[in-house]
Amino acid sequence: MASTETEDPATAPDDGGTTTATATAGGRDTAGDLAGLEAGLDALESRVVDRQPRLRAAAAKALPPVIAVAIVLGLWQLAYHFELKPHYLLPSPADVFGSLRQKWLEGTLLSFVWTSVSRGALGFVTSVAIGTVLGLIVAQVKAVRAAIGPILSGLQSLPSVAWVPAAIIWFGLSDATIYAVVLLGAVPSIANGLVAGVDQISPLTLRAGRTIGATGLAGVRHVLLPAALPGYLAGLKQGWAFSWRSLMAAELIVNAPDLGTGLGQLLEQGRELQDMSWVLAAILLILIVGIGIELLIFAPIERRVLRSRGLLVKG
Repeated sequence: MASTETEDPATAPDDGGTTTATATAGGRDTAGDLAGLEAGLDALESRVVDRQPRLRAAAAKALPPVIAVAIVLGLWQLAYHFELKPHYLLPSPADVFGSLRQKWLEGTLLSFVWTSVSRGALGFVTSVAIGTVLGLIVAQVKAVRAAIGPILSGLQSLPSVAWVPAAIIWFGLSDATIYAVVLLGAVPSIANGLVAGVDQISPLTLRAGRTIGATGLAGVRHVLLPAALPGYLAGLKQGWAFSWRSLMAAELIVNAPDLGTGLGQLLEQGRELQDMSWVLAAILLILIVGIGIELLIFAPIERRVLRSRGLLVKG
């Protein structure tokens, strides 16, 4: 016959009470550990951004480049003062800025800049369209990657100026020659950047996209391109750099009255006239435009992408 007696907790053996107390204390310790772990994870997920006043933040960002420019100008002025090169070969910063001022007063400076920037923008947008499609095909089709993947890498390392003689023979002294050189310089970089971005996507992400029905063009738009965006953006930045360099190389050589005068043609005119102030002024303008495009367009986009992925905490 089974026993129906129940044991009074008050009369329970001491060792049993100790065991129960220990278990209770252990439960409290475990709960405390879990609470501490959750708090730690919450602290990791939360962003603590120290917002500085905008004026102070802008000054902090602008000060290092200003100091660097001042150092370069100081060294340049010292080289001019001690005549490391004759003055007609190495003009002073004041002479170069005087040449820029002269072009500004003539009303031609902005037209030179606009001619090159408009060419570069059109060539780059076309390169993005072609390079994106080509990069997706190479990244997704193994046979195509095996066939032309190495060719794209080789084209990326080929100096853009090497295409200028061939483009002149194909298209003559025309805008088509300049754009052909820009495309051949920029498309491989954009395509390779997208391929690298796709290769870095987690297989789990692609599997999840297929599970929810994101296949074909929808999968490319909503899964593939967003996941590959950091590598793709790096390819776009490099593509713009190659596009701008290719454009300058083409403008240096392709020179005709009907084409207008860009910064490359301005640089070549300075060389023909043996005017180093003019030459250095053109180089300075090319540099300023390149830096300006990077700071005004690509840098904000890159910060936004990194911040959206939790990779940029302060900003």
